[in-house]
Amino acid sequence: MAEQVARLGFDFVVVDGQHGMLGYSELRDALIAVTAGGCPLPVARVSRNDPGEIGRVLDAGARGVIIPMVDSGEEARAAAHASRYATSGGRRSYSPVRHGEHFGRAPGSTDANVLVLPMIETREGLAALDEILDTPGIDGVFVGPYDLSLALGADMPFEEGIRSELEQALAQIREAARQRGKIAGIYCGTGEAAAQRAREGFTLVNTCHDMSAVREVMGGQLAHVAAQGLCVAERLAEEMREH
Repeated sequence: MAEQVARLGFDFVVVDGQHGMLGYSELRDALIAVTAGGCPLPVARVSRNDPGEIGRVLDAGARGVIIPMVDSGEEARAAAHASRYATSGGRRSYSPVRHGEHFGRAPGSTDANVLVLPMIETREGLAALDEILDTPGIDGVFVGPYDLSLALGADMPFEEGIRSELEQALAQIREAARQRGKIAGIYCGTGEAAAQRAREGFTLVNTCHDMSAVREVMGGQLAHVAAQGLCVAERLAEEMREH
């Protein structure tokens, strides 16, 4: 699936190690598949701000790393240090065990082609936004709007009662990144939402999610069959209810 998605023409593909239920071997294979599919920017979201985990996905071929729940400049510095070699002021361990285009001829050239994007998804992270963006080695931020909604007081993501505050926070993040010439990224679940966020000024916009796409298309095909009265599972369920 990762390779086929990469062949569709997306500018970047995110392999999710936080909510995707993937182990390291699956992350590694998916990153290889994304590269094989021709996508120029394979990105990995790690499960936490851990130097070992960050280094391993970068060694496996990620050209960008998204780090969840970054709440301070200190945490942003830790992420940057874990993603950069000593020649760039970081603490990433050098061992190009998987050779490929993601490794430059020297550690510094590798670092120049890696994006490091802390996620802004809490009140603490929003309050520390300027400090996070000003951290050396940080290329921008990536908004998790679902968690940010909950952090702002919603019982469910995008709840109408906090929508105005959420949009103000998103505008603040966009503008802070723009002023610094850095990336303003955001997760979107649909192409329609992605187009709107791009028009607003976000510069790295997630367009859709593979599992949502599978459910939508396969569910639609099943609904078509069911509408013709041909769905065996529905008939069996009806018979069980009758008996």
